[in-house]
Amino acid sequence: MTDFTNTGLSLDNTAATAAERTNDPSRDYHALNAMLNLYDADGKIQFDKDKAAERAYVTEHVAPNTVTFDSTVERLNYLIEHQYYNPAVFDQYSADFLDSFYEHAESTGFEFGTFLGAFKFFTSYALKTFDGKRYLEDFPQRCAAVALELAAGDERQAIAYVDEMLAGRFQPATPTFLNLGKAQRGEPVSCFLVRIEDNMESISRGINAALQLSKRGGGVALLLSNLRELGAPIKHIENQSSGVIPVMKLLEDSFSYANQLGARQGAGAVYLNAHHPDILRFLDTKRENADEKIRIKSLALGVVIPDITFELAKRKEQMALFSPYDVERVYGKPFADISVTEHYEEMLADDRIKKTYIDARKFFTTIAELQFESGYPYIVFEDTVNRANPIEGRVTMSNLCSEILQVQEPSTYHEDLSYDHVGRDVSCNLGSLNIAKAMGGGLAGAVETAIRALTSVAEHTSINAVPSIRRANEEGHAIGLGQMNLHGFLAREGIMYGSEEGLDFTDMYFMTVAYHAYRASHALAVEHGQAFKSFPTSAYAKPAGQGNYFDKYTDGRRSLEPRTACVRELFARFGVAIPTVDDWKELQAAIIRDGIYNQNLQAVPPTGSISYINHSTSSIHPIASMIEIRKEGKIGRVYYPAAYMTNDNLEYYKDAYEIGWKAIVDTYAEATQHVDQGLSLTLFFPDTATTRDLNKAQIYAWRKGIKTLYYIRIRQQALEGTEVAGCVSCML
Repeated sequence: MTDFTNTGLSLDNTAATAAERTNDPSRDYHALNAMLNLYDADGKIQFDKDKAAERAYVTEHVAPNTVTFDSTVERLNYLIEHQYYNPAVFDQYSADFLDSFYEHAESTGFEFGTFLGAFKFFTSYALKTFDGKRYLEDFPQRCAAVALELAAGDERQAIAYVDEMLAGRFQPATPTFLNLGKAQRGEPVSCFLVRIEDNMESISRGINAALQLSKRGGGVALLLSNLRELGAPIKHIENQSSGVIPVMKLLEDSFSYANQLGARQGAGAVYLNAHHPDILRFLDTKRENADEKIRIKSLALGVVIPDITFELAKRKEQMALFSPYDVERVYGKPFADISVTEHYEEMLADDRIKKTYIDARKFFTTIAELQFESGYPYIVFEDTVNRANPIEGRVTMSNLCSEILQVQEPSTYHEDLSYDHVGRDVSCNLGSLNIAKAMGGGLAGAVETAIRALTSVAEHTSINAVPSIRRANEEGHAIGLGQMNLHGFLAREGIMYGSEEGLDFTDMYFMTVAYHAYRASHALAVEHGQAFKSFPTSAYAKPAGQGNYFDKYTDGRRSLEPRTACVRELFARFGVAIPTVDDWKELQAAIIRDGIYNQNLQAVPPTGSISYINHSTSSIHPIASMIEIRKEGKIGRVYYPAAYMTNDNLEYYKDAYEIGWKAIVDTYAEATQHVDQGLSLTLFFPDTATTRDLNKAQIYAWRKGIKTLYYIRIRQQALEGTEVAGCVSCML
């Protein structure tokens, strides 16, 4: 146990937690939070009880268990000396600046909006003593440490970063917010994507990457589409390959073993092309009654589906499954790098390529059946993704949350597993804007600050354990700016999610964000004197009017003005200027001339924990419940109210199941056209849904230009007696 005697620190143990001293529920923060889920005598939701729970938690639990210091310099000296903080971060600044900086951060008077926000922060993010019993940071101090490392010695930028975080406009993703500034930490990167090629050296390297990257803190997705199928030849000897499932089992064991100092468990996903011969066996690993020899419990599954698969199902035809081993021999490149849609008839007619057949409609039914059982698989609409991809090369997979869509390049190896050629794999540097706060606090400035912060993560991270990831990060500086709190913002402004006005706002907001994101990346290219390495071959560099990425904003094909008077007035009231055609033309010309610094700029993740501490609705999908019920460790049930919800605006808080999947897809379709990568899209269905309903939604999403689908959620019927009669949750 850490010895705090004679250190200048004081630990206030004089005020024991009220909940430990009394059985009075009005003094127990857990009981107060639970009252949020019960109506008062007038049939109203008791929002004040949750705020009281937050205050009680902070004053009665956090404060007595927080180590205090007499000054900033004393605090920093202690945390650095005892290896809690990384000295290299703080050595970049003068003592006077650090003193004024921390005073500035604390002077904002930050308070958590909800009990769960406070609980989540102090449980999952705040720096604690090594025995885990005392807190060494509050929220402003965590933001300050993150901002100081992101700014890398730039005092002005450090202030800009901390101001955006404390104002709630920008929130770094969990690994960034959790790790920066700390001495004992993982990497500040959210997740990684790694290709596996059809040879034992690449498989071995892939498993090693899963271990090394999980150790450093990120979830890892791996591509299996290139691996030869069960029964394929090895060294021309038939029926030798074991297929993809044994590799999946090895990867699952790797993820269960490696974790980030116990702070984040290892997590993995694997993606397989729909036309791989092992596709049905791959899907069967998630069946509830699957044999334990093949059952995959913790690994997430994703399926890459080209356009031709939908066309075959529409025509009620069989779909051919092509041997990756044969395809690579015939075409001279891996199966994943071949467009199945473009080459389908050609491969079908080629006798050199072994093929088997399954019913295309049955394939989609199988996917729907498994989604009912497990929520998996994720879906990547391969051709939609690649038509929208501005970077030369093919996107062949996604990540654990299905929003990262970046070009990769295969690596090759010597027999000793050393690199013959270092390819390019993917690291995800993520953070999100709070739409409600960004709209009300200078959207352009918030976007620029966020782009610079995320770029700093990319610039100051080097994953040496996986050289293909290090190379791609150094050459591309790819980032993913996300968004959250769309439903909360719309409801606060009296707009229904999925309505004409809601869709119009989503379109205009994401276009405006895209404009400022590209403007910020262009400024970074000018400052650094270089663009990302593959810029010259990208759609960003093409001449205007000749396939340039920005032609969609400059060629008159679409209006750049709001379709509704409501949204026009909304942007005017918040003082947010929507970019005009002339604005886009000017930016397009500047980018063609100077380039942009970041290969990829936007990706919308699901924003789980960071939404709670930011008191936001998650991502851009609708709420799942007005009062969300979560199970949080030993404390049990915790109740979380939707952002900006009051007893007077409940009509705008229809949940995702009531709103329906069509409105969700329509909303995401409005945003997708302005996002260079993907958006994590979860579809919600009532308990009466059938496999036909799921297939109908998938086809609709594909036709609307959606790039990926994340989880499928089916509302479960509440068991009788599991909820108190009259609780808020029961009225959904």
